[in-house]
Amino acid sequence: MNNITLIKGDISAAPVDAIVNAANERMLGGGGVDGAIHRAAGPQLLEECRKVSSINGVRCPTGEARITLSGNLKSKYVIHTVGPRYKIAKDPEHLLIGAYQSSLDIALENDCKSIAFPAISCGAYGYPSKLAAKAALGTCLQEKYKDLSIYFYLFGSGMTNIWRTTLDEFGECG
Repeated sequence: MNNITLIKGDISAAPVDAIVNAANERMLGGGGVDGAIHRAAGPQLLEECRKVSSINGVRCPTGEARITLSGNLKSKYVIHTVGPRYKIAKDPEHLLIGAYQSSLDIALENDCKSIAFPAISCGAYGYPSKLAAKAALGTCLQEKYKDLSIYFYLFGSGMTNIWRTTLDEFGECG
């Protein structure tokens, strides 16, 4: 038995300690998952994001993560991470793995026992779903994250099936 569960559903309703937001570098809301999380969290999340220090408007560089309180969400925290734009970023796999590792490390540093991820970079950022699933799941299956309950909230049956097949290829049934 592993610590990863795949769910076709809305991440903003996840009953976990931390929800991971697929944010942009400014961390001031956006489209897709980012917009859905901000809408569900209410204006408090934007206020929390504005408290994060920025350099030239960048609050969270690509491949890194930042943590805030969650506003009206069921989770205590939102961990904001920025995945790579697949066809633009140099070494997108390294950056995507960094986004997952940074998020997991921040969750552990803040005593989280459970975390929910979307499929980072798979929407508008154009990361191929199968490659993203391999990078994400390979990172989450590392020994140092074994005590975290990790949930992936995925959009649609197609995406869920890709992630299920990839998880099975790792020899895990979550």
